[in-house]
Amino acid sequence: MAAAQGRLSDGTGGMDEAKDTEEGEGHTSRSVPPPFRAAVDALRAARLRPQIEVEPTPAPQRLAPYAYALEAAVVDGDQDLADGRLVLLHDPDGHDAWQGTFRLVTLVRAELEPEMAADPLLPDVCWSWLTGALTARGLTCGEPSGTVTRASSHYFGGLSERPAASQIEIRASWTPREGLGGVPDAAAHLASWCDLLAQVAGLPPAGPGDASVVTLPQRRDPQAR
Repeated sequence: MAAAQGRLSDGTGGMDEAKDTEEGEGHTSRSVPPPFRAAVDALRAARLRPQIEVEPTPAPQRLAPYAYALEAAVVDGDQDLADGRLVLLHDPDGHDAWQGTFRLVTLVRAELEPEMAADPLLPDVCWSWLTGALTARGLTCGEPSGTVTRASSHYFGGLSERPAASQIEIRASWTPREGLGGVPDAAAHLASWCDLLAQVAGLPPAGPGDASVVTLPQRRDPQAR
């Protein structure tokens, strides 16, 4: 199982590079708030399913004073079954809309079978997967919000030989409950997010305890890497 990696909001690869700055606002790595440092350390040490590959990605620079970002793909051989991005935001002064000092923001995408994409209940099911993944790991969150979008692509002219394709996209954000020292259980939230990725990708349950999980059927022609 691979450890998660990621980048701080200045695009650097780690928090131990004291000369690097974050956000362009004069915050150095030495001045990173301890709760944010602890949350990021937990994310970087998380162990994930072997089918989920995590790559570093630059974090957004204007959503919060501190940010850390990961992107992931669910991989089967040389094919990507689903992909996504998870961003941890932190504002030590708190944020009225968040009702807390931390916020998690995510994007998850996967291609679908046409018959699955046509299911009118699909958006509700996908949203329930997100909330259910958090609940299954005993996590509570505040102010959840998001969208589930279905899109279809049809090809014409020189691309007319390509079959029509459908895609599901989940965009969401939520406020993780803060524990001792104001630190959320970031590793557990990452694991829940990976559970969501696995469900959208159509992976079988990870273990006996996940036998009740319903996943999307794997798409016919996953995207080649």
